[in-house]
Amino acid sequence: MPLSDLIRQHLAALRALLVLTLVTGLLYPAGVWAVGQLPGLRDKADGSLIETDGRVVGSSLIGQSFTDADGAPIAWYFQSRPSAAGDGYDGLASGGSNLGPEDVVDTPADPALRAAGDDPETAGFAPSLLTRVCTRSREIGARENVDGARPFCTPGGVGAVLAVLGTFHHDGTVTPERVVSVNEPCPTRPGAAPAVFATEYQGVRIECARYGEDYSAGRIVPVAGDAPAEPAVPADAVTGSGSGLDPHISPAYADIQVRRVAAARGVDPAAVREVVAAHTAGRDLGFLGEPRVNVLELNLDLDRRYPAPAADGA
Repeated sequence: MPLSDLIRQHLAALRALLVLTLVTGLLYPAGVWAVGQLPGLRDKADGSLIETDGRVVGSSLIGQSFTDADGAPIAWYFQSRPSAAGDGYDGLASGGSNLGPEDVVDTPADPALRAAGDDPETAGFAPSLLTRVCTRSREIGARENVDGARPFCTPGGVGAVLAVLGTFHHDGTVTPERVVSVNEPCPTRPGAAPAVFATEYQGVRIECARYGEDYSAGRIVPVAGDAPAEPAVPADAVTGSGSGLDPHISPAYADIQVRRVAAARGVDPAAVREVVAAHTAGRDLGFLGEPRVNVLELNLDLDRRYPAPAADGA
């Protein structure tokens, strides 16, 4: 190829690089920024930040936790839904737990490590999604003074799941010979009675799960139990959003928190319900999505109207 043609091609490539850099690297970002500064858009473009007394306390678009230094829920605040983003509502680690509806069997803790004083996670315990939901529901029920029971959960707050071992038949049925409650480990203390959520399954006594035994050959059977089909603790109270940053909760979850928040702030529950209603948005365009309550905006409004005694001077 002649040198002149080679130079011409490189000059053309250089011109294209300069033009694209100008358009996509300068003009387009500047145009987007300029549009974002238009009235009605600037606040959203800047992150929908919320300030109190000249200090940024959060964003109306990103959820956050309302817990103390030990991670315990603060009584006078409405609580957000769970979050699997980092350590909870971490904007740098947005995402879900990646656990699905078939994740129902826990990974048990090593009893030797537990006896040595290790905490459950260090000892290898990994709760299934079902057990996480059951545990949260039980804890929220106790905190909000409502029934925390829900289908497929034991009274102790773990997944009610059986491994049915026996003779499998061609029609898909199984004649049980041994049944194990896989999420209820046998006690390690000598003489302690094993506790399982039910006594028998199809006439076979239900056993507790022994550490190190493999029950994968059995059929995994979640048991609904006698909990109400519509639990008092709503689904968004025990499950996280896909992003882990949802700033909203359902009106149903807000409703079961009203009495606790009102008592902590020393006001009538009806007054708190009025504030909740003021921060409840309906479906977009009347049919998209679900009604929702912005937790941060609600808590800030409550602080302005009915400051909690413990928050005075903070």
